Amino acid sequence: MYLGIDLGTSEVKVLLLAPSGLVVGTAGAPFQVSRPQPRWSEQDPASWWQGTCDAIAALRAQHPQAFAQIRGIGLSGQMHGAVLLDDHDRVLRPAILWNDMRSVVECAELTARAPRLHQIAGNLAMPGFTAPKLMWVARHEPEIFRQLACVLLPKDYVRLQLTGTKAIDPSDAAGTLWLDVARRDWSDELLDACGLSRRQMPPLIEGSAPAGMLRAELLREWGLAGPVVVATGGGDNAASAVGIGATEPGDGFLSLGTSGVLCVISDRYQPNPASAVHSFCHAVPERWNQMSVVLSAASCLRWVCKLTGTDEASLLADVAALTEQQCVQAPLFLPYLSGERTPHNDPYAQGVFFGMTHATERATLGYAVLEGVAFAVLDGFHALRGAGIQAQALSLIGGGARSPYWAQLIADLLQTPIRTHGGGEAGAALGAARLGWLADGGVAREVLTKPEIRVEYRPEPARHQMLQPRFERFRELYRHLRPLFDPAHVTLG
Repeated sequence: MYLGIDLGTSEVKVLLLAPSGLVVGTAGAPFQVSRPQPRWSEQDPASWWQGTCDAIAALRAQHPQAFAQIRGIGLSGQMHGAVLLDDHDRVLRPAILWNDMRSVVECAELTARAPRLHQIAGNLAMPGFTAPKLMWVARHEPEIFRQLACVLLPKDYVRLQLTGTKAIDPSDAAGTLWLDVARRDWSDELLDACGLSRRQMPPLIEGSAPAGMLRAELLREWGLAGPVVVATGGGDNAASAVGIGATEPGDGFLSLGTSGVLCVISDRYQPNPASAVHSFCHAVPERWNQMSVVLSAASCLRWVCKLTGTDEASLLADVAALTEQQCVQAPLFLPYLSGERTPHNDPYAQGVFFGMTHATERATLGYAVLEGVAFAVLDGFHALRGAGIQAQALSLIGGGARSPYWAQLIADLLQTPIRTHGGGEAGAALGAARLGWLADGGVAREVLTKPEIRVEYRPEPARHQMLQPRFERFRELYRHLRPLFDPAHVTLG
């Protein structure tokens, strides 16, 4: 048996995978995000470990016999978060998360300090990445920076608790802006630009390789005979790709979770930072990922449900009952609740409803949100195509994969078949378990299989044509509002 741990932003998911490839069971535990100031986003790493232990306890209670047979553990996690440790492995401050926007000034400073940043790291400097966060800490919390002995990413902090060892894989390290992405090694040049050295970085180990063994006290506590190997694992998107068997060039998927990620696999390093396309390493050797990223995706749906006092199932049912005319007359929605990455690289962008009237109802607001996120995904899709990146079909994973209406809308807009698979919402946890299986000696051709297609949503050309004028107005709306998002015009609070 193999255990996958996926440390997300809103919850940790754990998954038990049998050697037959079947999922035995899943469990989870929720998290809260702290926002001590506008545009800040933090979490206490101790809550990650407590949530992981709680979820594992629930999974063990549900499947005690299968759980006792665990031989390998893999990890997946939210990328970019900065966990700062002192020389006794004590956490120095709350972790600054991927959707924290405080380090805009530091992004410009890093770009100036490291002229070869784009060439080496394959990405623009954005506040979501790890390096600008550390530059912010150095400037605003120098006493913390002076104590810094090691920087870990979120999943790697959990592995430290599991094994007592530090490590990171290239897929997660690629999101720091300290990695030479082509060479899959730390860049001394980029580290030096941030006042850091590789002594403060964990060792780099491929995601499918062993990174330690489960500690003896946890073996006893969890009732495992052992030994249990712990894989290095991967960033959430790379692990999701492993979960659906997307490991060959041209394989692609769209993840609709808190954020939205459109990812296509390549067998070479193909940076294109000019269009804010991300070039990251995959969680398996000799593979890279090209990605466009929407910072707010399914989180927009949760937000509008909270705003209107309903639940997702009820709102999605109301949206599905709308007529075509009601959809055409719905407000437009800019889904930039946490700023935006691809293609705008605009940390100041904000969410906007435009075009509301007395006829606007909860259902039309819900439609506008689904459509607005889909339009943002289409913007990223165009950026990928502009970089020469193609995919014949896309697997849909994450919480958004539960909505057939949303899947069809995206297929129509992208003019690309969208496929859903059983258990797609647990893709990263499944990928993590598969990486644990590989670390235990699993054979790649047997482990990295593609799941059966549950539904394929074929594009409807007529609907695509109907939506094009709204998409152009969506893009025009952003172009007009972008100057007004600048802090000189915005009062945040």
